[in-house]
Amino acid sequence: MPRKIFVTTALPYANGKFHIGHIMEYIQADIWVRFQRMQGHMVHFVGADDAHGAPIMIAAEKAGKTPQQFVGEIAAGRKQYLDGFHICFDNWHSTDSPENTELAQSIYRKLRAAGLIATRTIEQFYDPVKGMFLPDRYIKGECPVCHAKDQYGDACEVCSSVYTPTELIEPYSTLTGARPELRHCEHFFFKLSDPAVVDFLKGWTQDGKLQSEMAKKASEWFDAGMADWDISREAPYFGIEIPEAPGKYFYVWLDAPVGYLASLKNHFDKGQAAGHWHAPSRTALSFEQFLADPQVEQVHFIGKDIVYFHTLFWPAMLHFSGRKTPAQVNVHGFITVSGEKMSKSRGTGIDPLKYLAIGMNPEWLRYYIAAKLNARVEDVDFNPEDFVARVNADLVGKYINIASRAAGFIAKRFGGQLGAPGADGAALLAALHSGAETLHALYDGRDYARALREIMALADKVNEYVDQNKPWELAKQAAATAAGADVNADAQAPAVQRLHAVCSTCIEAFRLLTLYLKPVLPTLAQQVEAFLGCGELTWADANKQLGPGHTIHAYSHLMQRVDPKLLDQLFEPPAEAAERVQTPQAPEAPQALEAPATQPPGGEALAPVITIDDFSKIDLRIAKIIACERVEGSKKLLRLTLDAGEGKPRNVFSGIASAYTPEQLTGKLTVMVANLAPRKMKFGLSEGMVLAASHADEKACPGIYVLEPWPGATPGLRVR
Repeated sequence: MPRKIFVTTALPYANGKFHIGHIMEYIQADIWVRFQRMQGHMVHFVGADDAHGAPIMIAAEKAGKTPQQFVGEIAAGRKQYLDGFHICFDNWHSTDSPENTELAQSIYRKLRAAGLIATRTIEQFYDPVKGMFLPDRYIKGECPVCHAKDQYGDACEVCSSVYTPTELIEPYSTLTGARPELRHCEHFFFKLSDPAVVDFLKGWTQDGKLQSEMAKKASEWFDAGMADWDISREAPYFGIEIPEAPGKYFYVWLDAPVGYLASLKNHFDKGQAAGHWHAPSRTALSFEQFLADPQVEQVHFIGKDIVYFHTLFWPAMLHFSGRKTPAQVNVHGFITVSGEKMSKSRGTGIDPLKYLAIGMNPEWLRYYIAAKLNARVEDVDFNPEDFVARVNADLVGKYINIASRAAGFIAKRFGGQLGAPGADGAALLAALHSGAETLHALYDGRDYARALREIMALADKVNEYVDQNKPWELAKQAAATAAGADVNADAQAPAVQRLHAVCSTCIEAFRLLTLYLKPVLPTLAQQVEAFLGCGELTWADANKQLGPGHTIHAYSHLMQRVDPKLLDQLFEPPAEAAERVQTPQAPEAPQALEAPATQPPGGEALAPVITIDDFSKIDLRIAKIIACERVEGSKKLLRLTLDAGEGKPRNVFSGIASAYTPEQLTGKLTVMVANLAPRKMKFGLSEGMVLAASHADEKACPGIYVLEPWPGATPGLRVR
């Protein structure tokens, strides 16, 4: 029976572009979806933007836009990423939609009717400067468990402890730097601690729907005790209003996973209107009818940082509102570069659009990521040297070259028609056919790394066969008589037949390898299908052959090798890239009036006149010097750690060691150039510039004076 599957990836937050972590997850899911479709299964693969929450509201406010305008512009840029890496979502929607509002409120009402919603008056942090209650992620402080500094208000990134913001030590608002005030307000809670909920989750998390690592993690959460889940937020908030509760909104993590269902509903509603979805009775199939089918499987692909929400809150919400729960929640690790966390400024980040823009083949990346992914929750490391080796040696050297070594002989000597394999060729093809069952299990189980190792092992067998039979030598023997050599026709005939058999075997083997690689390399597979004239390859074709007399088309090279220089360009730090770009010559500034014959201010003439537009390009921000230290090996530099209100510190080197000691600067406010391209220095990366005044003639008039704003300024404020 064909399977019926509903597949999603985690919804990306609509406050920025896709990064390589998104692309890795989408590739993982896309490979699985394509494989299932090759089996003839019905798969609906949907995604959406996670468009609600305080971060969106605040970012939109800073940009001078409505939240809807802000997320709409982000959403408009998604297609180039998805198309660029051949990711085949059936539908892409948004959580800020009528479908999501309807479904989220419906689920909430059913949970409330089941007695699983409670209201309590709580103490919550309020930013007196911003004038709003603070979401957990806009409060930072010291972790109450491991005492790590600058941890978010809901969970510690160091020890993974989960807590409430009020448990933080020395909390502060990341919006204004102000110490938040505790104020009372009424909140709504989903009773995750209810015995019925706990019993359900204990069973659901341990019955094979999760990887063993995640099932074990869930057991640890149960052992620690379930806490009720705060599902409400106070106005102002960009989100979905809680029914019958004016001024209250759903916490974004309640309505975000409902976005999976909303996108599916949008997909079905559009398809139903167009007459696309039909049940066996030929009546229109609706979203609710599809989900009500007990055979439908709901499968999620997510990162390990959001497991708690997807393996506790989400299945409990679905089950106790009377809906289908996920059949699988497949968790993957993070992606690193050469063993390090990615950083664009250090040149260790991978910008997906830059990858495409410099001409790198998207299927190189699909293959490389697949070669690293398995069913376990493990990080994936992108190593540039390994990337070049795997693509060039395996993908091109082992696989692509099989076709290039045989197709020319078939075209030139046999009119493009295949012959019958010999006994050894038939044995080789039988070995390739027999690999289909193992590969089926590996793809279905998401162990792509082992699947590709198995496929490359099969490619090795084919290349061994080519090397043993040397078709180029057979071609010389076959051509000997025509060239006037002293070889009779009877001696020539076996060489011709053998050449035909060997090359036909290679083409047939190439077809099978392409079939096995098709979920990973869909565009290349299409090119091969056109070259072979074999129609669309499905998994059932693993038991078939093209057969003698089948005509193939002219061969053209299918894939280039990776030029290592492209990797240098991909990982080039932004500062170095900017230096390589020639800046157009600026128009000549208007001539200044002749200055009186006096000493110029500060020992130097004023710079050429600029316009207000020129000045607005420089982003000056208030920054707090949270740490300062001398730089070993330098007499001039101090290393400053700056808080510019971004939620993470910046590292800046400043040549002010002759004027200040670290103790004098620590804790002070100053002004920094925030949009200056990072600069690689001998001692590390400098991510900005602190402003200071000095005389042009430092010897005659020594002194450096770091700018210090008046009291009341806070980190992140822009200097205008």
